[in-house]
Amino acid sequence: MVFKYSIRTGAEGFYNITSQVSEAVAKSGINNGVCVVFCPHTTAGLTINENADPDVKSDMLLALNRLVPHLADFRHFEGNSPAHVKASLMGSSVTVIVENRRLLLGTWQGIYFCEFDGPRNRNFYVKSLKGKFINILMKGQWQNCSTQIFARGNS
Repeated sequence: MVFKYSIRTGAEGFYNITSQVSEAVAKSGINNGVCVVFCPHTTAGLTINENADPDVKSDMLLALNRLVPHLADFRHFEGNSPAHVKASLMGSSVTVIVENRRLLLGTWQGIYFCEFDGPRNRNFYVKSLKGKFINILMKGQWQNCSTQIFARGNS
């Protein structure tokens, strides 16, 4: 089962979504496997980073804004090219190991939705995959089982 979550973002920032992802894992009934979080937007992304010190979020934005300044030479007509570049740098998904129905994150880690073109109403999706399918994938036996995985829906 895929869980869809909505989030209202500000102009630019990092939003901790760890609790929503943990909730989706608990609802999925998966004991062991992996959890994939996906962002379907081209000017927003996802990352895993420190959740203890809020200055880390500010520092990340500062660094990204210095790496990707607004340039007059950008050609995209909407004027939000820096947001597209930053979203690509962050990535559109994160994967976390699930062990005993819990996210296997480090002590200081959190999962963040990264907004670069807000304010917006955004969505993200969470899918947990059972351990037996992950073991098959890790052993390189994907071709032998892909039909079986999708036929069952892997919920």
